[in-house]
Amino acid sequence: MLITGFADSLADRMRAEHAALAARWFERLRELLPVEATEVFPTASLLDHIPALILDISEYLRAPEAEAIAANTLVVDKARELGTLRHYQRASLHQLLREYHLLGDVLISFVQEEIVKSALAPPAGECVTVVSRLHRSVDVLMQETVETFVRLYAETISDQATRLEQFTRMASHEWRQPLGSLQFAVTLLRQRTLEPAQVDRTLEVIARNVAHLVEMTEKLERLARMQGRDDDPVVQEVSASTVAQQAARQLREMADVRDVHIHVADELPALTVDVGRLELTFVNLFSNAIKYADPAKPRRFVEVTAGPQSACECQVIVRDNGIGIPASRLGSVFDRFSRAHVDRDDLGAVTGMGLGLSIVADCVRGMGGRVEVESSEGHGTTFLVTLPRKPGADRAAGGRVVT
Repeated sequence: MLITGFADSLADRMRAEHAALAARWFERLRELLPVEATEVFPTASLLDHIPALILDISEYLRAPEAEAIAANTLVVDKARELGTLRHYQRASLHQLLREYHLLGDVLISFVQEEIVKSALAPPAGECVTVVSRLHRSVDVLMQETVETFVRLYAETISDQATRLEQFTRMASHEWRQPLGSLQFAVTLLRQRTLEPAQVDRTLEVIARNVAHLVEMTEKLERLARMQGRDDDPVVQEVSASTVAQQAARQLREMADVRDVHIHVADELPALTVDVGRLELTFVNLFSNAIKYADPAKPRRFVEVTAGPQSACECQVIVRDNGIGIPASRLGSVFDRFSRAHVDRDDLGAVTGMGLGLSIVADCVRGMGGRVEVESSEGHGTTFLVTLPRKPGADRAAGGRVVT
């Protein structure tokens, strides 16, 4: 469809407001990325990227060729530089994808605002086409950024694998000498014919070579750690409050329809975790609470607070005042295809396959934690999610789901 009015008008407005749109996006990014505000775009050149990209997107609305942005070398280079920056900031792949989803949300919200204010009253078909072009442009930029991020990550892993192989060869060579000395010293001590001075010298040889082996082992252990979670593109240090707030935003419309208020405490713990799994956990717990809100109560809510903390573990509590879960079904709520209120005719509008809480259990288990549920029918339900502060930390339940 050829758009002769609305797309051009929107492109003009986007050019005029590109700095304000970039500022909206920046505010959302500050909550998402694991760096200080001044480090989100640490140089003037990088800070100019986003307003410039928004200007490029506005031009794409005028030039709807499918590859218009992908063929623009300057635009592609900006997207790739962003991927390089996020790699060196140790952002997670999940956060990188969320970054562009936020940009898409900002632009689509802008379109909605302009439609309300526009005197053109554009036909629905034109609006759909404009939105499609916006999604296409954001997808192209996201693809270039992600490909750069993943390539750099792969190069890092390859480099570390090479260094590990080199170190292993070196260690194997060096281990032969102290191990040979230890073997010879043990043989001497077993003869039981050595003079006291010879015994002392032999014990010194043993101590010196054992110390050498310990030192080399510690070096190898440090190198092995470099291959661990710090270089995992989906594991990131993050505040649970930030992730919960992102999940709440995704469900805002659903919550508004059912008049359910989602409150996330600011003081939730920080932890190093698979951010995608943590967000999916919150999304499913919030969605479940919203679906089973109690329409008879004047105030319906879901609240997220911090539970007991330790050096190794932290707990997040998700509590609602919904209709609750019958005691007879508490033991099976984390099973696949389990629905606690399947026999309630008055909940006919509640749809689903009974997978939400099983997904929660799988996600929590994948993060090395455990989830417990407490509920009182007619009063509400509480989920207690306990997670290790860092992958591999000691924990009591070993990832079991406790009900």
